[in-house]
Amino acid sequence: MSTWTVVVAAGSGTRFGGDKQMADLSGMAVLARSAVSAAAVSDGVVVVVSAERRTEVSRVLSAAGGVETVVDGGATRSASVRCGLAAVPDDARVVLVHDGARPLATPGLFRRVADAVLAGADAVVPGVPVTDSLRTAEGRVVARDGVTAVQTPQGFSADILRAAHAGGGEASDDATLVEAHGGTVVVVEGEPANLKITRPADLDLARLELERIVAGSSHA
Repeated sequence: MSTWTVVVAAGSGTRFGGDKQMADLSGMAVLARSAVSAAAVSDGVVVVVSAERRTEVSRVLSAAGGVETVVDGGATRSASVRCGLAAVPDDARVVLVHDGARPLATPGLFRRVADAVLAGADAVVPGVPVTDSLRTAEGRVVARDGVTAVQTPQGFSADILRAAHAGGGEASDDATLVEAHGGTVVVVEGEPANLKITRPADLDLARLELERIVAGSSHA
């Protein structure tokens, strides 16, 4: 019944303008915050990084605690997930896949996703309602009713995720691969604060959100 998490952090950070995974977020690297939250509810965590950053990332994660396995990623996100899956024990029942650039996902969210897989779902994604008005690139209106913005961690039956990746397919996320393989996807409640660090402004927002969380805890 073990649960393992693959944290994917092998991207180049082009839009951020630097190594966003190692950027400081209120005293801890972005990637370290993501990995520590995953470790709180996982039997093991595998972090996937680019080969040239492996030594530095291993040092930072060792200091943060909770992560012992760091592996080299592939040329694409899906390839990197497969690199991480190869390091997950064969007897793992649930595999969560999380973007290293989402440092504010709480342990509670990881647990909610894992529990939904244990309840029988093939694939589970956390989502939050879309509040902005939407249009296509051509200018046509898209109805936002029923539309959900998908986050990570995403959770999977380990056997189903491995089978979906066995063909070497590519997708923007793992739930899409599982669905293409014939699996069903369940949506659970996500967290509005679970933003993805893509540009420098996102890091500023994450710092403000952490300050709000800390302030709320001190007044509880």
